[in-house]
Amino acid sequence: MNQQTISLVQQSFRNLIPMADQVGATFYARLFEAYPDVRPMFAADIGPQSKKLVQMLAVVVNGLDKLDTILPAVQQLARRHKGYGVVEGHYGAVGETLIGTLRVGLGDGFTPDVEGAWTQAYTTLSTAMIAATKEDAVA
Repeated sequence: MNQQTISLVQQSFRNLIPMADQVGATFYARLFEAYPDVRPMFAADIGPQSKKLVQMLAVVVNGLDKLDTILPAVQQLARRHKGYGVVEGHYGAVGETLIGTLRVGLGDGFTPDVEGAWTQAYTTLSTAMIAATKEDAVA
């Protein structure tokens, strides 16, 4: 990822901070509507999970310019999620839901450049996460 991509992701995320609770709730509502098969993987009260999602996004977004520093934590998160039943196909569902949530939350601020930056960032991270779960299967 180049610096322009990182800056677009970080700047657009800052615009979401005032509505962080709404962003998390919207993400899970959209995820469960589009992919109802994943709903049983989560607690009935999605509120705490929504907060964790936004907190993790904040850590990752703020660390994009130090990718080598955040990748081990992101890969560990993937390993933990594998234990909850997350499979490779779920990463596409999450990415699609994230982009849709950002589109709603950012409104006119969700430009094609912002979409491209988020897509690149998510692809980079999800590829590393998927690879981490496959490494464990081989080891």
